[in-house]
Amino acid sequence: METRNTATETDRWIGRGEALARLGVKTQTLYAYVSRGRIAARPDPEDPRRSLYAVRDIARLTGAPVDESGADVPDPAPRGSSRGEVEIASTLTVIAGGRLFYRGMDAVQLAETATLEDVARRLWDARAANPFAEVRPRVGAVAGGSMRARLFAALARRAEEDADPRRRTVEALRLECARVLDEVVDAAAGSGPRLFLHQRLARSWKTPERDAHLIRRALVLSADHEINSAVLATRAATDGGASPAAAAFAGLMTLAGSDTMAELIRASDWVVAVRRQATDAARRAHAAGGLAGFGAPAYPAGDPRAAALLGSTDLPADLAGALREGEAATGQRANFNLALAVIARRLELSRDAAGDLLLLGRLAGLLGHALDQATNGSLIRARLRYVGPEPGAH
Repeated sequence: METRNTATETDRWIGRGEALARLGVKTQTLYAYVSRGRIAARPDPEDPRRSLYAVRDIARLTGAPVDESGADVPDPAPRGSSRGEVEIASTLTVIAGGRLFYRGMDAVQLAETATLEDVARRLWDARAANPFAEVRPRVGAVAGGSMRARLFAALARRAEEDADPRRRTVEALRLECARVLDEVVDAAAGSGPRLFLHQRLARSWKTPERDAHLIRRALVLSADHEINSAVLATRAATDGGASPAAAAFAGLMTLAGSDTMAELIRASDWVVAVRRQATDAARRAHAAGGLAGFGAPAYPAGDPRAAALLGSTDLPADLAGALREGEAATGQRANFNLALAVIARRLELSRDAAGDLLLLGRLAGLLGHALDQATNGSLIRARLRYVGPEPGAH
């Protein structure tokens, strides 16, 4: 039985057994936290074969309060939830006053001039140094299949290659994220000149240079949003020891199967249909319960991302008319999903391009969540309540 060393009690170092009990994790996870620098460890002075772990670091991960001396403070409110609710602390993105902010900066304002690389650096807290400056093209990018298939294949490859449990510095992780994003865009867009990420995509889609800013804006505004299942999947995977690429892969696959993507697909299908029919298709679709892309619960006064993206270009008469018809039919303004679909049609991109833009832009944000969780995140814990048949029941 492992005991706590009373000689070091005032320094607040505890043995493995108590550390595991406080964290509520297995031994392998504790060792992963130590290897990643999230929990300090030192040899037990009375038995060098054993280790002691810093209470302050454990409290930071679990969210348990401590006073200035490092001693535990009684928690007046029970933590956790019988419903399996999870609370996640993030330094990346917040919606406030009907506006979206990336680390305190208005995302719409950023979209005026910023590239996806600029926003990635902000979300990764890498403004002092540019990790993309050290990225070199990779020979043998993933070929074949659709753009989305190449995107996922490249990310899966990086997830396999980066599965290394050794501790890495924050700077090394940021460089790893830059390489992942660069390689995934290369795989999706195809090899070519070392341009900005949005320019590579524009080149792949044969978008005129004068319209490339629309792709840039769409990527920037797609980078991150409020907490959702994709963010939770990314952070949970990171908390379990996954590399940034593997964690972002988990999040991106979650996003690909989410209600957000389903709405985007429906909105894209409607926009395509509108260009072949009269604009009163909006009213018919709404009457049938099939009109998607209008209204955003997070933005009661209207989605500022949609307004910024749609307001950055002149729309053909049929698309502009469709928007008016849709807003009249629903009584709500277009949201960001519909804006992506409209811009994809405006640029004459493929039917799936709106979703590809969302996934590629969001990859930068999910990599940011993986970094944030690895360096600053609190322990993710949820309770699973069994409601199945009684044990032994037949």
